[in-house]
Amino acid sequence: MPNDERILETMPYGKLALIPTASCADLGQKINDYLVGWREHREHEHQNESAFNGYYRESYIIEPIIPRFGTGEAKCVINQSVRGYDLYIMVDVTNYSMTYSLCGQISHMSPDDHFADLKRVIAAVGGKARRITVILPYLYEGRQHRRTSRESLDCPLALQELVNMGVDNIITFDAHDPRVVNAIPLSGFENVMPSYQFIKGILKNVKDLTIDAEHMMVISPDEGATDRAIYMANVLGVEMGMFYKRRDYSKVVDGRNPIVAHEFLGSNVEGKDVMIIDDMISSGESVIDTARELKKRRANRIFVVSTFGVFTNGLKAFDQAYEDGLIYRLVTTNLIYQTPELLSKEYYISCDMSKYIAYIVDTLNHDSSISDLLNPYDRIKRYVKKYNEAKKGKKK
Repeated sequence: MPNDERILETMPYGKLALIPTASCADLGQKINDYLVGWREHREHEHQNESAFNGYYRESYIIEPIIPRFGTGEAKCVINQSVRGYDLYIMVDVTNYSMTYSLCGQISHMSPDDHFADLKRVIAAVGGKARRITVILPYLYEGRQHRRTSRESLDCPLALQELVNMGVDNIITFDAHDPRVVNAIPLSGFENVMPSYQFIKGILKNVKDLTIDAEHMMVISPDEGATDRAIYMANVLGVEMGMFYKRRDYSKVVDGRNPIVAHEFLGSNVEGKDVMIIDDMISSGESVIDTARELKKRRANRIFVVSTFGVFTNGLKAFDQAYEDGLIYRLVTTNLIYQTPELLSKEYYISCDMSKYIAYIVDTLNHDSSISDLLNPYDRIKRYVKKYNEAKKGKKK
């Protein structure tokens, strides 16, 4: 494990425990498996000291029990002591596959229901833990991060509520706008980017890419994703382009101004493989329109890359786009719920984030800096170099 040298020099902050709610039980189990494997073989010179009591365990998961009454109300029960523990509570607020009974009717859990369960877990801890870190892979209400008129400011309010309940640190991934941290300036807030996992996932599954400015380009589908695209383009040493959405501000359809056209800013994409980078896919309409515009400009293979694949309108549009040759591969992470249908698609690449999260949890539990873990520049460079060398070897 790369972090062993640094971790072996430090003491754990407290007994480590993961509390994944049922919404992200699979991801929590994978993280736990990594932690158990690493610590089982780690030989620490201070391992017989009291600070290492409970350091090696068969499982670091504490399962929260969240029963519901017939009215839909719920509570959380934790059936073991957590006094002095370093807790990492995990919840996937987008997991709509989970249901509960409400007055005899089956209801799917909404982000609000999952966030309420998170607060129940924190309340059940009762302030006995030494430190509480909340891992929200998808930042709850992250798209409602700023106020433009008389409207609620949900994400900042949610962050403040967590801090007021005793949460010390919040870890999220690819926040829609990371400036929302300004709502809790005195508390820990880490916005982790999965850039390395994207590159690793694509290069493991596609063996004939040429990564240079003549053969590849990174595209931002709108103004909001520009920073992500600029970073990826700079790391890979390729050019970047962007679309901006021209909207009709005289109309409001489904709560937003309809898009009139997608205007492109950037160099020629003809014959180049293209990566469209964004933080999330909701309906998919925007990225498919972007792919269509790129194909009109004679782009080669198009990779749609997004941290979160929510697919609120299902996968039919992506199936059609794949059949029509608009997209070549669809790439998202396992940070949120993935349907069996999605995982079965031949054009889909899933990027596993569990090992990365396990690194972060293990390092934080030792109260060490995670700055190098949050900057994947060197790791991406090494992986691309390895990919290019392997490609040259095959040609020989």
